[in-house]
Amino acid sequence: MGIEWARLREDCLIAEDEAVLALNKPAGISVTGERHDTDIVELAAAAGETLYPVHRIDKVTSGLVLLAKDLGAHGQLTRQFNKQTADKAYLAIVDSTGLPERGVIDLPLSVGRKNRVRIAAPRESIRAEGGRWFVDEADLLDTKNYPSLTRFATVLRAERHTVLALRPVTGRRHQIRVHLAWIGHPILGDPLFDKSGAYPRAHLHSWRLGLAASWRTPPELNLHAPPGADFWAPVAPADPAALLDRATELLSTVC
Repeated sequence: MGIEWARLREDCLIAEDEAVLALNKPAGISVTGERHDTDIVELAAAAGETLYPVHRIDKVTSGLVLLAKDLGAHGQLTRQFNKQTADKAYLAIVDSTGLPERGVIDLPLSVGRKNRVRIAAPRESIRAEGGRWFVDEADLLDTKNYPSLTRFATVLRAERHTVLALRPVTGRRHQIRVHLAWIGHPILGDPLFDKSGAYPRAHLHSWRLGLAASWRTPPELNLHAPPGADFWAPVAPADPAALLDRATELLSTVC
């Protein structure tokens, strides 16, 4: 892709200390482990810097990604993701309206054909009651499934689009993308679910991350990565900062 690590590091840096590095990743760059693709960890290694990803966000997703510089910090931070104590928040723009002010998507995931993540039940069995989407246990497919929970709040209703602030309680692969698509509100530009070709990127952004960090004073990491103009383009808000303030307020009410 012709990406220079030093330039990417400088342009995307959110925070750095002796143990971690946080970047505001552009859409279209992998974090690590993508076959036939240059990724952030590989770019850093080629430039002589060893980084350990604390979590992953999809290549098509922009925003906050946290990398550790040493294995001690890496272990401390990844345990919080595994125990679901990491405080994560995302923003998404969906190509539809009609979502409630607040909602809960409680739909287990499984892996289907060609290793594709899907809801672990037939689409027609998904029920919506009181802002909660779920399936009855009797409707689950006869396959291994993974409990998956996403909470969201509606930040902005535009003429054709809706901006959501989301809190993925669990952290399954493709969770937010699959959850929104299967309830009928796919993310704009998502290559898995939006076949319109109308948008040059997926409008999903890793926005905030809160973690305990024993080596810091106070012992915590509270990181924010504001979306760029390319994320906001479908709704073109007059004041993106005000929208982020509203999203922060709404997420405080989403347990």
